[in-house]
Parts: sequence; structure tokens; C-alpha cells
Amino acid sequence: RGGGGRCGVCGRVSLLHLWPLSAPGPGIRAASAGFGGTGPDRTRRNAEMFLSALLLLTALSSGLARRSADLYCEACRALVDEMESEISRVDPLKMVESGTFRLTPDGIPVTAQVPYGRSEPHLLSLLSGVCEQMLFYVEAIHPVTHRLTYHRLEEPGGEAPNATPSPTDPNSSLKMACEKLAEEYEDELIEFFSRETENVKDRLCSRRTDLCDHALSMNHDEL
Repeated sequence: RGGGGRCGVCGRVSLLHLWPLSAPGPGIRAASAGFGGTGPDRTRRNAEMFLSALLLLTALSSGLARRSADLYCEACRALVDEMESEISRVDPLKMVESGTFRLTPDGIPVTAQVPYGRSEPHLLSLLSGVCEQMLFYVEAIHPVTHRLTYHRLEEPGGEAPNATPSPTDPNSSLKMACEKLAEEYEDELIEFFSRETENVKDRLCSRRTDLCDHALSMNHDEL
């Protein structure tokens, strides 16, 4: 029934008996409409909300992917700059013996004199600590391309900052990216720096690794 009453089994007043069994009133219908409505209108609103959320997630994902690509490109370019700077500080007349795969007719390995600055032991030593220099860089947005970039705060050779960056510090992110590249592309880095090579940043960061493929048509000095 529509009115209140007692439960025939338990003898107590039942809320079910107090609730009207007729169709919901205007207030209930209005509340229902406020939570999405019914019929085609509700379906359309739900579809619009889903599409908006999908577009937002796509934009966020695209932005994060672009930032990650820019970070590794900048880390590669900074790594090359720091390696070239360290090599240039070594006396070019300082030579060391380097073994080759060639043998003399007597089966003795052929050795050659190579510049110490570009010798494999020296380059490996540089790679083990060069990413510490990333703490000298500051994050910025390029005014023309609006892409993430990094600028060195001072010339190479200065003292490192006293403060230790937190894991969320942009400089710390650049350092971690540099360390990952130094490990992953160690062979390529040794190959390029073991001899004097022009446009190492273009050859390594853009052509060999595709880390900066988006920058191939741009002036690297403007990145």
C-alpha cells in the first residue's frame, strides 16, 4: 500500500510501508536529471564528458612525451659539450701507446702513439664523472621553439654548487638523463671522441641516436 503500516511478520513499523509506492515526485525527478538526466540527453552528456577526459589525457600524454624527448636531447648535447671541453684542456702533445688489432710478421701486436686526451682510458674516465657537470645547467623554455632547453650557469672548470639537488630538481633530471646516455651509448661516445670529429652533437645526438631528430632542421646554436 501507499501509506504507512506495521510489518505483519515483526509487528514493528516498517520503513518500506512508510515509503510511497506511487511514481516519484517532481523533486526526485529533478535530482535525477541533475545527475545525468535520462534518455538521449544523458547519453549525450556522458559522451561529451568522456570525450573531454580523453582529449585531456591525450594532451597530457603528448606534453610529457615531448618534455621527455627534449630532456634527453638536451642531455646528449650537454654531454658532448662537456666531453669536448674536458678533452680540450689536455695537452695535445701528451701521447700514450695504444694497442691495435694488427700484428707484425712475428706475431707481435702493433702499438701506436695516440693523444692522451682522446685515448680510450682517458675517455672512459671522463664518462664516469662528466654528468656531474649537469648541475651547472638551468632549465629554460626556448623563446622561439617553446621547447625545453638548458643553459650553463658558468664556464666549465668552476666549482660545483654546494647544495645537493633533490630528485625532483630539473638539474637532477638532466644529470640522470646524462648518466643513462653515458651508459647506453658508451661505445658510440668512445668512437666519436677517440678522433677529432666535426659536428659531434649533430652526428651523435641527431643522426646516430635520433635523440634530437626534431632539431635536424634547426640551428643547433639556437636550441
